[in-house]
Amino acid sequence: MKISILDDYFDTVRTLACFRKLAGHEVTVWNDHVQETDALAARLKDTECLVLIRERTRIQADLLERLPRLKLISQRSVYPHIDVEACTRRGVVVSSSQHAGTPSYAAAELTWALILAAARQLPQQMAALKAGKWQIGVGTTLRAKTLGIFGYGRIGATVAGYGKNVVAWAREESLARARADGYETARSKAEFFERCDVISLHLRLLPATRHIVKAEDLARMRPTAMLVNTSRAPLIEPGALVAALRAGRPGYAAVDVFEDEPMRDPTLPLLQFEQVVATPHIGYVTREEYETQFIDIFDQILAFAAGRPINVVNPDVLVAMSARGV
Repeated sequence: MKISILDDYFDTVRTLACFRKLAGHEVTVWNDHVQETDALAARLKDTECLVLIRERTRIQADLLERLPRLKLISQRSVYPHIDVEACTRRGVVVSSSQHAGTPSYAAAELTWALILAAARQLPQQMAALKAGKWQIGVGTTLRAKTLGIFGYGRIGATVAGYGKNVVAWAREESLARARADGYETARSKAEFFERCDVISLHLRLLPATRHIVKAEDLARMRPTAMLVNTSRAPLIEPGALVAALRAGRPGYAAVDVFEDEPMRDPTLPLLQFEQVVATPHIGYVTREEYETQFIDIFDQILAFAAGRPINVVNPDVLVAMSARGV
């Protein structure tokens, strides 16, 4: 098969041990990010299998209509960036392992790295030291503070496991799991935001969760509190975090995600706050995590090539293929 891999920013995929699984296939790896339909259509015109790295590129109907040879999209995890219905109409199989029971430990670790970095002003202190200054402020100790976990899924539960004084807030089914794991749960969303010293968001981006964190929620946080977002930027109401930081509630933020990615605008308002620690969506970007993810992605390609597709999120396309004798 002719395989295209998009958005491999650092040309990492071909260096993974699991890349050998694609031996015998014709593989093209693209290291820059392109979203324009014309450019993508030109690049992918001969592609039979498209490999996506998470949600870096949107695959919509207008592009799919211009990819007549495309048979398979293989990726891992959620797929809000893919027009699955358009794929089904065009006979394109979408395979995406949901890796049940396997959280991204890399994302959980980065969450804690951001919490610690923001609490101790590590980026600011490091920049000051390199500029010839010695100590520029006083940090915060996390011991005895309350960690709030908003969304108790695989990653949220892992982050909670690193803490001690943990309070969870989520939908009722997730709250029941948190209580079963021995964690306290808030009585209301309002109490959750008022009570916690650090609040970390761990929700999937769905219609029900988009903008779930409102300006009034952030206004309930303490001036000494910190909001952490390593999940998705649109979980927060547009402009609400910047306005909240200007108002001093919460006093700190640590983020790994942005509304538009890749984000290359150094004038972005959120980045102008000294009390904000920010990283460029690297929560899952470790060599070990890449190996874990691409083993699934490449196994899906091999299964499709063998005529036995797995992890298919649009099974109706298989019915149509069978009817055509494909």
